[in-house]
Amino acid sequence: MSHAEFLRRVSLDEALVKSITHDYERASISAEDRAMLDYAGKLTTDATAIGPADHERLRAHGFDDRAILQITLIASWFNYINRVADALGVGR
Repeated sequence: MSHAEFLRRVSLDEALVKSITHDYERASISAEDRAMLDYAGKLTTDATAIGPADHERLRAHGFDDRAILQITLIASWFNYINRVADALGVGR
């Protein structure tokens, strides 16, 4: 199941799913969700670029250390699984 399909099933909000998958930066989401997605995107693009300032930004949006760990683990797990699936040709 894709990320979009999962969000579609849990939110039941097709417009939200379309806006996030098209351009989450312009989607009608909370500042907290945007900060989380910014962090996950940066982690996906270059995890070595993540630093204390990124964690402070999340804290400023109400995320505690446990939440930051969970965001990091979940985003990293999805990155890992997607790369394994891509390497093995799953879904092609």
